[in-house]
Amino acid sequence: MDWIYTPSDTIWGTLGSAVLLFFVVTIVARMVGLRSFAKFTTFDFAFTVATGSTIAAALTSSNTTVVEASVGVIGLLGVKAVVALAQRYIPWVDNAVSNKPLLLMKGSEIIQDNMDAARISHSQLIAKLREANVIHFDQVEAVVLETTGDMSVLYRPEKHSGPLQEDLLLGVEQRRQ
Repeated sequence: MDWIYTPSDTIWGTLGSAVLLFFVVTIVARMVGLRSFAKFTTFDFAFTVATGSTIAAALTSSNTTVVEASVGVIGLLGVKAVVALAQRYIPWVDNAVSNKPLLLMKGSEIIQDNMDAARISHSQLIAKLREANVIHFDQVEAVVLETTGDMSVLYRPEKHSGPLQEDLLLGVEQRRQ
C-alpha cells in the first residue's frame, strides 16, 4: 500500500489539522456571532480572505502549525469583534469601515449620478427590478444599494396602494456628495 500512503506522508497530519481548525473556527465564530461570515461589506471580505489564507497556510505548509493558524484565526476574529464594537459607538470608525446605503431610484426616477458613482449599470438595475416583480416603473418607491452590495427594491404592488413609509429610507444617502 506504499503507493497510497507512506509513513512519511503528511496526509493524516493535514486531515487532523483540518478537523482541528474546523472546530477552532466554528467555536470562535459562534462566540463572535453570525455576522463573522454573513453577507460581505468590504471589511468582511478582507477578513474572510485573511482567514482563508491563514487556514490554507496551516493545511498546505509544513512551516505553519495548527496552533499558529488557530492563534491567527482567533486574532482575526478578535480584531473583527473589536472593530464591530467600535462601529457601534464611534461614528468615524463606522464611516471608515462600512459603506453607506445609496439611493439609486426615488420613485420612478433613476438617479444616474448615484448609479455612476456605484458603478451600477442600467441593465443591472432593470434586472433587479424584474427580480422584484416590478412591472411598471411607477410601482417603484425606491431602490437602495445596501452596504453589502445587494440592491433592495421597495415597491408598491398594484393591489396594495399607499405611500412609502419614510422610515424605510432612514440612513440612506439621498444624493452622493
